Amino acid sequence: MSAQSIAVLDDAELKDGQMKEVDFAGGKVLLSRLGDKVHATSAFCTHYGAPLAKGVLTSDGRVVCPWHGACFNVCTGDIEDAPALDAIHSFKTSIQNGKIHVVADPQLATKENKSRPPKMSTDGFAAASGSGKGVVIVGGGAGGINTVESLRENGYKGNITIISTEKYAPIDRTKLSKALIGDASKLEWRSPADLKIKFGTNIRIGTSVTKIDTASKTIHMQAGETVEYETLVLAPGAVPRRLPVEGADLENVFTLRHVPDAKNIDAAAKEGKKMVVIGSSFISMEIVAACAKRKLASIDVIGMEEYPFEAVLGKEVGKGIMQYHESQGVKFHMSSKVEKLLSSSSDSSAVGSVVIGDGGPTLEADFVIMGVGVAPATGFLKESGFTLERDGGVKVDEYLKVVGQEDVYAIGDIAVFPQTETSVERRIEHWNVASNHGRAVGRNIAGKHEPFSKIPIFWSAQGQQLRYCGLGVGYDDIHITGNPAELKFVAYYFKGGRVVAVASMQADPLVTKCSELMRLGLMPSPAEIKAGKNPLDIDAKV
Repeated sequence: MSAQSIAVLDDAELKDGQMKEVDFAGGKVLLSRLGDKVHATSAFCTHYGAPLAKGVLTSDGRVVCPWHGACFNVCTGDIEDAPALDAIHSFKTSIQNGKIHVVADPQLATKENKSRPPKMSTDGFAAASGSGKGVVIVGGGAGGINTVESLRENGYKGNITIISTEKYAPIDRTKLSKALIGDASKLEWRSPADLKIKFGTNIRIGTSVTKIDTASKTIHMQAGETVEYETLVLAPGAVPRRLPVEGADLENVFTLRHVPDAKNIDAAAKEGKKMVVIGSSFISMEIVAACAKRKLASIDVIGMEEYPFEAVLGKEVGKGIMQYHESQGVKFHMSSKVEKLLSSSSDSSAVGSVVIGDGGPTLEADFVIMGVGVAPATGFLKESGFTLERDGGVKVDEYLKVVGQEDVYAIGDIAVFPQTETSVERRIEHWNVASNHGRAVGRNIAGKHEPFSKIPIFWSAQGQQLRYCGLGVGYDDIHITGNPAELKFVAYYFKGGRVVAVASMQADPLVTKCSELMRLGLMPSPAEIKAGKNPLDIDAKV
């Protein structure tokens, strides 16, 4: 079907700084007005399909998804920020006789066809040769795939190689804990064939790096293989920790990081089984939420804090979310430590119970989840002479280049980077931070030379969707509206006379809006927030 020009709205109905979703030949189009210019794009986010009209429009031409912070350029449809990998369509507009007209192929205005291929030249780079050189990315996670996408979108035409310990192409790892999907083909962002043919990227799966010789720019892998690089991107992610207690290595004691882990947990979490979760982390509690509907005989959670998420979200929010899980039949054993895990009476190799220390109860268990944090996967770097931080992280500069190394970047879970808003060096273990690190590194390798600056956003499925944005520098006061126990609230976190973080449930797009106001330096003061000022009422103008 060819493009059609259709009048979709009276010009007077769209004000400066406004967005509106309008009908277009049976589909939907998003209109955005910035000054005297009207832009038209796809109406839905390419990440999970959120209606962009319910998101945030800023005066520097960004439309931000209300759910997970994916950001697009309203002029071009190009991606500005993760987690979306696919751009949106951009359509021509005109104003005739007081009406806004959009010129588009109606087939491209449907929700099913909301995505368009990235604007990259397929001329100038051949299909992946596997010879290394160019850019080599160690790690096949969110940081790695976003580095590839950003390199090609920004005009890099050299060879790209991914080396991954996982036996599949990069996946949407967030679905492992939220849905326990054990089929990698349902989680892959791009197939290996697409990576090779469309993105000119060779992917080496199921192999690990043993050593890096930065003098010769050579990567040593298992079985004695080597790959040379011009520019190296370190994105190996993290490895789950296990408690150093008796019985931690028994069968049916699981951690969650990879697709086989989710498959094993899914197989164990059958009706009538008893689950014990050690650790009240976000990942742990997402697994609890996923399993609470499965009619298990019991779900017990052991946590060191008084309430889950207390260190990040505070006692009141943590207590409210805990009360929700309790209403779903989950039993908590907080301010507790695990003493040991005991084997089953019927199978000495498998777990049968968990003993809580200091005279606590012994909990029967058919399987156990250890959600006690992760460690940077940087053992091979220590063997390669890299200087590591005490926690195993790698220090980088504002461009995410490894300090003391030439032509080496580090991103994601291993990167200790300076936040431009605070100058505090942070290492953030979150999938979306890794994704945006990858996008930034891709731009820099392609010649943009921009410091990394992004307000971190994360989310978690806890009965309702928890949204959070912030600088992660701690807080000295909290202001809460709504009721966390009803999973409907907004929490503002204050430090040093400003708002440093915001969390919410059932208040979209407030967290997305606050992340943009923080970026632009327009966030209301703590006094204004306490007086009732609503960030959604503030124009996001530079």
